[in-house]
Amino acid sequence: MRRPRLLVVAALAASLTLTACAGPSGPAAAESPTCPGGQIRMGIEPFEDPAKLVPAAEILGDALERRLSCPVQVQVTDDYAAEVLAMRNDRLEIGIFGPLGYVFASERAGAEPVASFGTATGELSAYTAGIWVPRGSDVTTVAQLRGRTLALGSVGSTSGDALPRKALLDAGLAPADVRVDYAGGHPEALLALTNGTVDAAEINSQQLASATASGTFDPAGFRRVWTSAPIPNDPVTVRGNLDPAFKAAVTDALLNLDPQAVGEIGALLDVTPPGKLVPVTRDTYAPLFELARTLGLTEKDVQ
Repeated sequence: MRRPRLLVVAALAASLTLTACAGPSGPAAAESPTCPGGQIRMGIEPFEDPAKLVPAAEILGDALERRLSCPVQVQVTDDYAAEVLAMRNDRLEIGIFGPLGYVFASERAGAEPVASFGTATGELSAYTAGIWVPRGSDVTTVAQLRGRTLALGSVGSTSGDALPRKALLDAGLAPADVRVDYAGGHPEALLALTNGTVDAAEINSQQLASATASGTFDPAGFRRVWTSAPIPNDPVTVRGNLDPAFKAAVTDALLNLDPQAVGEIGALLDVTPPGKLVPVTRDTYAPLFELARTLGLTEKDVQ
């Protein structure tokens, strides 16, 4: 029988922290090279409504725990920066980061990408950023957003901040030319658009699929005026200063999880039907390192 999840109050985590239950605990677990300190702490960025993300994370944590025979504590962090800081301070062994968040986790916390979400055909999945306006808007290009209000998701987001801002620069718009409103997340940016409080909003393909499926967004009432190039999906990383034997065991476990174990989170990342996790490396995310350099971003920009 599944025991209740533990409610933990921590600066780095959201109010609900999950601890899976199938693996061993106590001294036997602590002595295992695949169970450092008797548990594995895995952080996940808050890219979706916690009511959807928490159950999906729970399924992944349980599956990984069974593979490694070690309790897995899954923490949905408060924001992008909290996850980077937690790994930097050796408070996470595993982290699922957004692509841009991974750039800073790599540079500041030694995060090493080992897997990401694969399609049913075994290919690395991807998504796109987008800027949308109401169907009746006279805005048809990014350049026409001059003097308008644009809702972005949250500071440090790949598709909800950096890529849309790069699109504004590419269109010849200075930061002062567009009134940017950080709504607090992808769902909130979409809501600002549907409520008519902004002229335009970022809606990435993942949020588009999720909101359309749930009936909270009708694309027929809106138009997309910009789409980014495909972005490789979120990497699952391990902390670089850990024992190589542990990193190898985690990598093997992740790459051999059943698609159903990662399918719930995969669906939130618009990976349907789900496939197994697939191998990735730092080179997979090279365009994101270049994006950070182009925009002059540092870890201080991931909040």
